[in-house]
Amino acid sequence: MPSSRPSTSRRRAVLAVLGVLVATALAACSSNSKPSTTPAGGGSSGTATPVTVRLGYFPNVTHAPAIIGVENGYFQQALGQNKLETATFNAGPEAIDALFADSIDAAFVGPNPAVNAFQKSNGEAIRIVAGSTSGGAGLVVKPDITSAADLKGKKIATPQLGNTQDVALRSYLKSQGFNVDTSGGGDVSIIPQANADTLTQFVTGDIDGAWVPEPFFTRMQQEGGGKVLVDEKTLWPNGRFVTTQLIVATKFLEAHPDVVQDLIKGEDQAIKFISNSPADAQKAANDGIARISGKPLKDSVVTAAFGNMSFTLDPIASSLKKSAQDATDVGLLDSADVDGIYDLAQLNAYLTGAGQPEVQG
Repeated sequence: MPSSRPSTSRRRAVLAVLGVLVATALAACSSNSKPSTTPAGGGSSGTATPVTVRLGYFPNVTHAPAIIGVENGYFQQALGQNKLETATFNAGPEAIDALFADSIDAAFVGPNPAVNAFQKSNGEAIRIVAGSTSGGAGLVVKPDITSAADLKGKKIATPQLGNTQDVALRSYLKSQGFNVDTSGGGDVSIIPQANADTLTQFVTGDIDGAWVPEPFFTRMQQEGGGKVLVDEKTLWPNGRFVTTQLIVATKFLEAHPDVVQDLIKGEDQAIKFISNSPADAQKAANDGIARISGKPLKDSVVTAAFGNMSFTLDPIASSLKKSAQDATDVGLLDSADVDGIYDLAQLNAYLTGAGQPEVQG
């Protein structure tokens, strides 16, 4: 009667097959336990758990890369499996309040709101990670004002006390020998107010001019009959100064640097679209403004405004540092110290990966 036990050679064969199966299974488990990785500049589509990015921006032509990045889907494409949520604001302080309240993770804002947020949080809350817009601001006045000397005794508006244009006006007036204060007194009466009110009051003659960003810089000329006394780009080296930049909550940047790099990639796609297809880009920006605000700008305004601006990932750090010093000099900031406000590691990683030169903070 034959034995019921398998032969030694057969047992060895079975054990060998089992060993191969176990090794294969372990290898499969190992390969599925981590997401695929992506080289620098290539995005974070391999992130294991999708991240929701809450991005703030304004329905304003100076935020054109942000608007187009949303409208044309460039941010979402770059984010891959991560999700984009957006919120819109009317002014920088509103966006900063939302970031402090943890309602958003990133925002496009002007230089002075970024500096205020940095200093109020003792350098902890935010980092500037990329540029966006340069130019597109200045002083528009009544036609009978032909020189800086004619500004004495006049009423000049700005968008908000301590905002970027308010600082620019105060610094300019100081350079011309005028004394002003924050309550509207002095040689020139500075009246901070909403840009829409400024345009109305300029038309009715209640104010004599305003230092404003686009599109009001153009609208005051086209609709209000004003003329440019100072185009701000003439005050800066090579005509370049930061108007809008991308800031990120420090804790979000530290937790998700790859996702921040994806935001930068999406912004770059929008900037390239503006450069390569200006007419289509202007339409996309105006469509986005209309969708948010309920009313588009006149095509002539959009065209002129885009002609006064340039768009770049370079944050033009030197101009922000000078603006902070100007704000200190006119009594709107206690200190011009902005050391540490920039974190351009993800921007430069993206630029290097795209074969472009790095920028400095």
